[in-house]
Amino acid sequence: MATEILIFLMQTGFHLQEKMQKKIYLGQEVDNTQKDYFEKVFNYFKKNYMNKQNKGNKKVFIIDEINRGNISKIFGELITLIEDTKRKGEKEEMSITLPYSKKPFTVPNNVHILGTMNTADRSIALMDTALRRRFAFEEMMPEPELIKAEVDGLKISEMLTAINKRIEVLYDREHTIGHAFFMDKKLELGDLAHIFKNKIIPLLQEYFYEDYEKIQWVLGDNEKTDESFKFIKQIKNEANIFKGKNGADMNALPEYRYEINKKAFDKIESYKQIK
Repeated sequence: MATEILIFLMQTGFHLQEKMQKKIYLGQEVDNTQKDYFEKVFNYFKKNYMNKQNKGNKKVFIIDEINRGNISKIFGELITLIEDTKRKGEKEEMSITLPYSKKPFTVPNNVHILGTMNTADRSIALMDTALRRRFAFEEMMPEPELIKAEVDGLKISEMLTAINKRIEVLYDREHTIGHAFFMDKKLELGDLAHIFKNKIIPLLQEYFYEDYEKIQWVLGDNEKTDESFKFIKQIKNEANIFKGKNGADMNALPEYRYEINKKAFDKIESYKQIK
């Protein structure tokens, strides 16, 4: 139960130090500006979940982006208890003594633990071997074929497939864009513009460290003949934009600069010419 409380508080943006967790669990005074909040949350869990019997009912414990932390340290002694044969009711059942309540603790055999991992942030190769053998790993790559939406004759699935093929060549397969952005079946041009302007373009800027030439390649801008359909505009630098008698030495300057073409987001042809 203490773990459930801690997870709830973390999800709501509060960070609890270990000493504070112990005080809350034992009902001791907590010197913190959020004292009332913590106590109400604790009492809610105590009232609704403590000593509840859920025998036989399957439960799923989900840890989102599990690889962002030190997984071995997070699990601690649970690393052994989560094994199928070491769970409550099994032949080799094991338990540990909880540090605060001093009560024995076992992992029920009806609890399934799922951890999501974003391999673009950190490779799964860094995961502890002991932990790896206690989990089955299932790769979940983008599945553009799940997208059913079409906008003015544009098949979003084909557009995303083209984008991801280019990202895979220019960067790697771990950074391909997921289909979740486009799962709304009622997508309209305005929705598409919002997704590209506020999600896709910023993501590509981060991927390629604002190397706009590569972003142009991903979005097919390098093949578009009509400038108004290009998401990224290429502008030639001129020496006369600099003040001074002799201007600037163009040999010392980049030949082009880039800017985002905001009007392109409102034109369906900008998206159709990606693929």
